[in-house]
Amino acid sequence: MMWNNWTFYNPDFLYALSLVLLLWIWYYFRQREQAAQLQISSLKGITQNSWKAKGRHLLFLFRTIALAILIIAFARPQSTLSWEDMTTEGIDIVISMDISGSMLAQDLKPDRLEASKNVAMNFISGRPNDRIGLVIFSGESFTQCPLTTDHQVLQNLFANVKSGMVEDGTAIGMGLATAVNRLKESEAVSKVIILLTDGVNNQGSVAPLTAAKIAQKFGIRVYTIGVGTQGYAPYPFKTPFGTTVYQDVEVQIDEETLQNIASVTNGQYFRATSNKALESIYREIDQLEKSKIEVKEYHKKKEEFFPLALLALTLLIIEFALRHTIFRSIT
Repeated sequence: MMWNNWTFYNPDFLYALSLVLLLWIWYYFRQREQAAQLQISSLKGITQNSWKAKGRHLLFLFRTIALAILIIAFARPQSTLSWEDMTTEGIDIVISMDISGSMLAQDLKPDRLEASKNVAMNFISGRPNDRIGLVIFSGESFTQCPLTTDHQVLQNLFANVKSGMVEDGTAIGMGLATAVNRLKESEAVSKVIILLTDGVNNQGSVAPLTAAKIAQKFGIRVYTIGVGTQGYAPYPFKTPFGTTVYQDVEVQIDEETLQNIASVTNGQYFRATSNKALESIYREIDQLEKSKIEVKEYHKKKEEFFPLALLALTLLIIEFALRHTIFRSIT
């Protein structure tokens, strides 16, 4: 049984508090029966003592409150102090995202890039104990945000990512190598790269598998995600008149290379053909890479009998003193 932060070792004693309520009811009806009606011509001479007549009820009130406090004291209240000793071994994660022009294809909604950003930001929100960074690449690669636990800043930088920030193309090897560079000095218990692309490596000075072997050397696990539907996807083209038209373009993802990257680094390859599939992939990665959190709970109980007993004794002393001094003549 709880009372704020108190527990009671003998909670059954608290049922005796109903006796206090019964005593108050008995006292109320007893006073009504004993009330006398007397007709007098003047109140002069007795009004000065009327406050004593009313104040005599304090004596009964003090006694019954003292009794209630003693009942609570016999129930052995114990205040409980608790705290936690939490040890967190976080995971360092770098998200390496393709922002090439093909990421504007609309087989995912509103397009591949925006869908990838939205799902990744939700993933970040669910991992408050981890350091997370962001690398973006197309024909070149660069670090949009280094590893940080300030996820609000990271999400703001994520929101500003758009296609065309760097030279167009698909440099998967460079995107992976830049992410590895961000993690190689990490002392985290687990180091992870989530590499997302929708194309075939066609630029960059580092081959994808070379970057994968470097990642494997530093103990970095890489999860690769190929984004795009099967077959053809609507892609926006600008006309000479400044308008946008959509044409179906064949989806070409180098799944073999992405599978090899994942295999070399002891990661996994996923194919995201829709928004729901992409969300499911991030949920699976979230489960595979859980932070190790050890929590030890400590509890300390303190007996609260003595302060209550002291309070009850104080009330009884006050009642005794009033009964034999101020209210002596009317009791």
